Amino acid sequence: MLQQITIQTSDAKRLKPLLKSAIQSQLDDIEHGIKLTQAKLKAFEKQYGISTAEFLQRFHPGDLEETLDFIEWQGETKMLALLEEKKAAYKDAQVK
Repeated sequence: MLQQITIQTSDAKRLKPLLKSAIQSQLDDIEHGIKLTQAKLKAFEKQYGISTAEFLQRFHPGDLEETLDFIEWQGETKMLALLEEKKAAYKDAQVK
């Protein structure tokens, strides 16, 4: 369901391109963050020889040793999910 946000201005012609540019800039930053996070996940996968999905299935207290790497790996998966969520929100935005 689409929802609408109203911004009032006396100069819509100047504000619209600024808003579009700001949204695109955020999307670019988010996409860069996604690439960096994915690279970190791939490095963990290579180092430990398992996929991130398998790691997440096994990373429960007591199942795997709680090392700094494993805690960071789990944090990176949460970061990726957050970035993907933000990306979806910005991609859905329309400035009319």
